[in-house]
Amino acid sequence: MAGIYTKHNTTGFSDALICEAEGLEQLASVLEIAGVENVRIPEVLGVDHETLKMTAIQAARADDRTLELLGEGLASLHRIVQTSYGWRRDNYIGLAPQPNQWTANWGDFFVRDRLGYQVSRITDATIRQEFEQLLDQHGPVVIEWLNRHCEHPSLLHGDLWRGNALFDGRDAWLIDPAIYCGDREADLAMTEMFGGFGAAFYRGYDRIYPRSASYDRKREIYNLYHYLNHYNLFGGGYLSGCKRGFLALSRMAAESDQSAGEAR
Repeated sequence: MAGIYTKHNTTGFSDALICEAEGLEQLASVLEIAGVENVRIPEVLGVDHETLKMTAIQAARADDRTLELLGEGLASLHRIVQTSYGWRRDNYIGLAPQPNQWTANWGDFFVRDRLGYQVSRITDATIRQEFEQLLDQHGPVVIEWLNRHCEHPSLLHGDLWRGNALFDGRDAWLIDPAIYCGDREADLAMTEMFGGFGAAFYRGYDRIYPRSASYDRKREIYNLYHYLNHYNLFGGGYLSGCKRGFLALSRMAAESDQSAGEAR
């Protein structure tokens, strides 16, 4: 019989575990629809504002087989077309609020509710104003470009770094989601932020749902959200990542402007 793991709410947000439980259940539901068997989600056994009880995972070391299965399963999850971008309620990414709304405009959602929101939380006025000016200047072009290069809304894990994927020797497990519906490649981008999941994972993903030709450029823009969040939570060690992300955003906007001018 599987054991029970009890997680306690240490976030300071009364509904954080409620949102996490919803995310786990939604991921499980869509993985079932997609017919995925080897990527599993802990079963929610009970939740309130203080504790979340769920299936305990006997973690083992990942190997190429289980990493490939995770890639295949994530790709299958992403292939299920959702109706809109965003989510039905605000939730959390780690220790930070994550605002959501339903929209048909992916680029606007990402620039406003992901990048813009995190920039608004920066306490250093000089840095905040610098980043606000860059978003104001380049945001419209970035919005249009993201809309052109996003195929459809997919359910995203939302916080898919290596620590949120566990393995038990047979299957892969996803934990600690920050779900919303968005461009599938936002999930993939974060898998590369802290060292990546290994070649087997990406081989499995691309076998089911190959990454787009614009993925490398999108990766820098999508990971800017996570660098901003980490900067706000953990401080200046992540500022250089934020600056690289804004440089990539500015470079992409400039190239888009140049291409539009040549087309006229």
